[in-house]
Amino acid sequence: MKLLFAVSEAVPFVKTGGLADVAGALPAALAKLGVDSRVILPKYRDIAPKWKARMEHVTDFSVAMGWRRQYCGLESLTHNGIIYYFVDNEFYFSRDAIYGEGQEEGERFGFFCRAVLESLPHIGFYPDVLHCNDWQTGMIPTLLKLQYMHLPSYSKIRTLFTIHNLKFQGVFDYKQLDEYFGLGLRYFTPEYLEFYGGISFMKGGLVFSDYISTVSPTYAHEIQSPYYGERLDGLLRERSGVLKGILNGIDKEIWNPETDPFIDTRYSLADFSGKERCKAALRNEFDLAQREDIAVAAIVSRLSEQKGLDLIEGVLHELLELPLQLIVVGQGEAHYHEMLTWAQWRFPGKVAVRFEHEEALAHRVYAGADIFLMPSRFEPCGLSQLISLRYGTIPLVRETGGLKDTVEPYNKYTDEGIGFSFANYNAHELLFTLERALGYFPERKLWSRMMRRAMEADFGWDLSAEQYLSLYGRMHSFSKETTPEHAPSAKPKAKAAPKKAKPKSADTNAKAYPKANAHKR
Repeated sequence: MKLLFAVSEAVPFVKTGGLADVAGALPAALAKLGVDSRVILPKYRDIAPKWKARMEHVTDFSVAMGWRRQYCGLESLTHNGIIYYFVDNEFYFSRDAIYGEGQEEGERFGFFCRAVLESLPHIGFYPDVLHCNDWQTGMIPTLLKLQYMHLPSYSKIRTLFTIHNLKFQGVFDYKQLDEYFGLGLRYFTPEYLEFYGGISFMKGGLVFSDYISTVSPTYAHEIQSPYYGERLDGLLRERSGVLKGILNGIDKEIWNPETDPFIDTRYSLADFSGKERCKAALRNEFDLAQREDIAVAAIVSRLSEQKGLDLIEGVLHELLELPLQLIVVGQGEAHYHEMLTWAQWRFPGKVAVRFEHEEALAHRVYAGADIFLMPSRFEPCGLSQLISLRYGTIPLVRETGGLKDTVEPYNKYTDEGIGFSFANYNAHELLFTLERALGYFPERKLWSRMMRRAMEADFGWDLSAEQYLSLYGRMHSFSKETTPEHAPSAKPKAKAAPKKAKPKSADTNAKAYPKANAHKR
């Protein structure tokens, strides 16, 4: 099995979120199962010089972007047995930030999608499966199906498109269809790429890929409903037969309290004592009093409404009357920066905040906290709760997406469970659940048993990698004839292009999938 993993970021080279962690760990886990797995991503300015020094120039060629031809270099390096390819174009990727805003993002990642497909003959690697991830790679299945599938070398390639977060969809002006991709307006229709007056890269991946996956079974179910579906729920229900949820894992070598170089004292299932020393060191770092009778609750997160910060805000006063100290690490929306800054001033010794993303600090917080708060509005999978379990820090989560799939709530009658959870997105449900958790904290033997179960839980990549390999095998047995009806073959029937494109109303996407959207009538 030959696999090319196309992604916009990957650990250890460049990271803004959990997508990079997946791209750094899953290909390596698949390689252990005998897969020839390789990764391709942009060569950003932010990649550290130590990695750039190891890169070797493979080749360079031109990539057509409409009427222009743009330079494309390919660099490569091998890390942990995996070959990584880097798409080099300074105009698109040598910028102050990995991601930007506005219509230009469509051109940048449109170029990347085209470059991935154009690179295959230059590297002499035609994968059995091209695994694409999130909207930045959504045009790869589209272009493959419409412009490359008739070529013998490309005809056997199958595509898997993984949704890591459906909320971010890459919606751009419809004129990019012809200007950058040469597709014309025949595909600016609700059946294909049109999305409420624009074109959606995410929708391209959903319509044209052979299979769709997302990062937890519960999220795969949730996104087929209007509440979580981000206006793509009808399409996802229509394609539910090729939609599968596979839970993400974590890299157990990076996140390991027995070997972690960033924490104060290493510890293990055999000896928990190091965790107490980690907590003492964390309190010293954040200028919090050493109190044995109260717990340290922590948040390591992007500070946004999606992550439940509005729930924290709704009960902040009552929450800080509880016997706990709160540590928050992350960056995000200005409103929550202001709220937490005020809380740190108003409740000295109870709240400590760092507005930064720093890997070593995150390790110290996971190791030193007692409770990890993750009350997300939605969470496709979540890695933070898995990391906290690895360090014996008890997660408190809302029952959504991967949080529901991974955190078994504590049952006092059976003494089972590895965390605490609440069902409804409600601030007082969060508060009452936290009160309940803190009620068990003084029972040291009970809490130690829960910590032990948490650390014993195995959320590595082994099982998930086997599930992906099984899915790749099913995809590779696909023939063109099994492609869903709304995903066209390599040579669709010609249609007369409209003289003038008109933005579509909100109803057009529902009409494209009438069966899937019957509930809206």
